Amino acid sequence: MLILNFSHPLTPSQLAAISELTGSDGLQERRIPTQLDQQADFLPQSVSLADACQLTPQQWQTTPLIVNPPALNFVAVVLLAELHGRMGYFPTCLRLRPDAGSGGVRQAA
Repeated sequence: MLILNFSHPLTPSQLAAISELTGSDGLQERRIPTQLDQQADFLPQSVSLADACQLTPQQWQTTPLIVNPPALNFVAVVLLAELHGRMGYFPTCLRLRPDAGSGGVRQAA
């Protein structure tokens, strides 16, 4: 299973939690740097983000994927629309939440 990470790097404990939730022992995290120009159109920038994943059209449609979307909600929406166009369906997305008792500093999967 491939994690396309458009956000902060995932910690070992987050990766372990994702592995447990998905039942997948072979997780791979592909980090995609996501620094966008907020004054420019998000669509071409989102296309570039998807291109940066370096997946073939066949891989987009056959590889089990999980997406850790960008933190900026407007970019996340446009990127998910782009990924839907490539995959033919909306991908599974991670939702990270504050780890209990951490004061919001650490994130759990």
